[in-house]
Amino acid sequence: MFIVVQTVCLILILGSWAFYLACIYCTLDFFNRKPVDDRDVVVDRVSLLIPICGMDSGAWENWLSFCHQIDCEPYEILFGIADPNDPAIPTLQRLQTMYGDRLVRLFIDLPPRGVNYKDSTLSYLLEQAHYDWIVFADSDIRVSPTYLHDVVAPLVEGRAELITCAFIAHDPQHLGSALASLARCCDFIPSALIARKLDGGLRFAIGMTMAMSQQTLANAGGLHLDRIGSDYNLGKRVAKSGGRVGLFHQVLESDTGAEKLSDLYQRELRWSRTIRFNKGIVYYTMLFCYGSLYGILLLCLIKISDYTTVIIVMATLLIRHVQAFIACQTIGAPQLIRWFPLLLLRDALSFWIWLVGCLGSTVVWRKRTLKIVGDGIVYNVAASSSSKAATQK
Repeated sequence: MFIVVQTVCLILILGSWAFYLACIYCTLDFFNRKPVDDRDVVVDRVSLLIPICGMDSGAWENWLSFCHQIDCEPYEILFGIADPNDPAIPTLQRLQTMYGDRLVRLFIDLPPRGVNYKDSTLSYLLEQAHYDWIVFADSDIRVSPTYLHDVVAPLVEGRAELITCAFIAHDPQHLGSALASLARCCDFIPSALIARKLDGGLRFAIGMTMAMSQQTLANAGGLHLDRIGSDYNLGKRVAKSGGRVGLFHQVLESDTGAEKLSDLYQRELRWSRTIRFNKGIVYYTMLFCYGSLYGILLLCLIKISDYTTVIIVMATLLIRHVQAFIACQTIGAPQLIRWFPLLLLRDALSFWIWLVGCLGSTVVWRKRTLKIVGDGIVYNVAASSSSKAATQK
């Protein structure tokens, strides 16, 4: 039995070598390329749509950064809030007073049109948008003054139909934020770049930023209000409709601050199950992403005199740390390296979340329990239970 386990571990370890090396290659290939110089491209008439739910860490500074855009005139910012009692309302009203209705418009008390409250709010904002270029952005990112110009310029030039952006906390100050950022920087972004290379282009989008024209959105079938992982699905639909999905070369700042580890776990488990339902069998190939853990397990099973296996395990740990180091340096987050003592803990947490994500179909999202069916359709568990109870009566 031990021999079987050792053999399986060795196979998984060698598979992880291929994964880590592919991460290194794709990360260097993407981020070391000189981006197209779009400084002379004229970008104007852009609607920035931001759904709000509560106050995230650094919310005021994040929202201020949206108001300081240059090289993009005119543009408008539309904030949407479903809950009329949301604690973010006074802060956004202050922002609106500072910059006026011409730049900042606030829409409050938007009853959900579907189970996905975020996309429901976006559907209201779309109806109020004045311009054809639209940018969906999450509220917990902090952007540079050229953000809108940079993500819309490739659309103006016709190089893409949808531009999306990756995100990390470049210099996290808290444990939860550091663990989240290690996963995003060292695993998620390199994995996305591998998928981009294998598919001959990006075939999904990342919800932190999605820039496109209203016509592109319509051609892809619009917003789907009862779907989880709608950002992934929208990018997939744009690609299937013949559009090109581009990844912005700069990684946005998104720091979760001093969030609880339980919140981190629930969010990443939601993402994990969302990926499983959206990508199907491809999800299970992530089994080869955890070579560092298989190496530690193998060390526990062998005799210390088995020098060949020890060397293989040490090489695996070295390759993993080199891959993570290259990711941090290349992506522009060298401050993350000081959190590397947590890298194996991060790998263990990622493996556990992946394993739990292999089973089950419920997720917790903004304190609501949702059930996923099909390829990402969701419904509210509480509402479904109430409906069944009423039917039985």
